[in-house]
Amino acid sequence: MSNSMTATRMVREMFHSLCIVLLLLTCGALAAQNQEHRVRNIVLVHGAWADGSGWKGVYEILVKDGYNVSIVQEPETSFKEDVAATKRVLAQQDGPCILVAHSYGGAVITEAGTDPCVAGLVYVAAHMPDAGENEADDGKRFPSDLSRSGAIKKTPDGFTYLDPAQFHEYFAADLSAEQAAFMARSQVLNAADNFKAVITTPAWRSKPSWMLVAGSDRTINPELERWYATRANSHKVEVSGASHSVYVSRPREVAALIEEAASHAR
Repeated sequence: MSNSMTATRMVREMFHSLCIVLLLLTCGALAAQNQEHRVRNIVLVHGAWADGSGWKGVYEILVKDGYNVSIVQEPETSFKEDVAATKRVLAQQDGPCILVAHSYGGAVITEAGTDPCVAGLVYVAAHMPDAGENEADDGKRFPSDLSRSGAIKKTPDGFTYLDPAQFHEYFAADLSAEQAAFMARSQVLNAADNFKAVITTPAWRSKPSWMLVAGSDRTINPELERWYATRANSHKVEVSGASHSVYVSRPREVAALIEEAASHAR
């Protein structure tokens, strides 16, 4: 082989190596940029007949992945007070946040999510009413097994709860009987009027949204969750076989959707 051919080959190899190095550096820079620009703050809102402790598995994953996570504890005494409790936590954020809710909490974040710090909304097996709507009426579009069951009970002073004997079946079928029993006995009673609270300005009309559909949800009909997502043009994922308590039973899938929202919302 001539010296000129050898030199040409060496130049080509050096050029090829340089291209690989530049490509790796570019990929690394883009990855770092994506990490830098992702939304770091996450606010989690629970639903009716529950409290913030159900988010523990999701919380631990998000914190491990570098997010700042806050959990709202709604009193469930009135829709107005639940929205106020959420806004109180939003006011503590030091930058943009992803606002996440389960179940009835979806109506709460739909109302509270117009806050300027909210960059995106994630609905986890949650209601997503429009202006002038309430979740009770929306639920009639696709009735759930729970709504036809008689398992929802009411106290003399107007608060609702799920019959503990039927809680596992309708709310948490993919959790152990022991865990479902604890959730049933520790459930937060929800004011009945909360389900009829009318939305004024729905945040999802002006902000990007994501919806996780629980495939075996018996509390909110999965068809209603899909309908909500289609109407709002939400980014949608489905978790096959998941109960309404998907945020407890499938924390990895839920956290993954939240992180997707944090990476794409601006």
